[in-house]
Amino acid sequence: MIRIVLVDDQALVRAGLQRILRAKDGFDVVAECADGAEVADAVARHVPDVVVMDIRMKGVDGIEATRLVRADPAGPPVLVLTTFDDDEILSAALRAGASGFVLKDASAEDLMRAVTAVAAGDGWLDPAVTGRVLAAYRAPAPVGALRTDVLAEELTARETDVLRLIGRGASNAEIAALLYVSEGTVKTHIGHVFAKLGLRDRAAAIVWAFDRGLVNPQS
Repeated sequence: MIRIVLVDDQALVRAGLQRILRAKDGFDVVAECADGAEVADAVARHVPDVVVMDIRMKGVDGIEATRLVRADPAGPPVLVLTTFDDDEILSAALRAGASGFVLKDASAEDLMRAVTAVAAGDGWLDPAVTGRVLAAYRAPAPVGALRTDVLAEELTARETDVLRLIGRGASNAEIAALLYVSEGTVKTHIGHVFAKLGLRDRAAAIVWAFDRGLVNPQS
């Protein structure tokens, strides 16, 4: 069972998410929060596998709550619920440490896939926000935050394959199946890619793959 903390200041939204993330499908909503101020305590008490986080809330917003959750190295990953026009907020959530983004009007199947992927340590980008994530990472960043002087030739052929699949949004399990290797081997390759290219997470890897032509933007 994937243990989830739901965070949204609208009770109706939380109820709708509860109906989608059901026990029979492998999900266990262990806590609900109506304010970002409640999240840290809920995480400490219930030790969830993932936090499904709204951004716009009347009290402490989802960006600050995400930052607090991710400040703890042992904290769970955060899947952000967003809307199509939240460009600046999306960028802020990304930099706060969010691991994935899903639209509030996404299908139930996509929401379940997103929660499963992020809980497993993978990233998730709704196709509708991929361009915004790319733009956020291309914005000016502190020196050393992203090495752009590293050539793809520094990667082995298999590491390049892994990076290309990350750029296409594949999860670790999907990469393992496509390359006929174990998930452990995939994680090792990903670690090497991140270290060689100076990338901090999958979102940055996606940007690198797009910018260097490893992934066709139209694919």
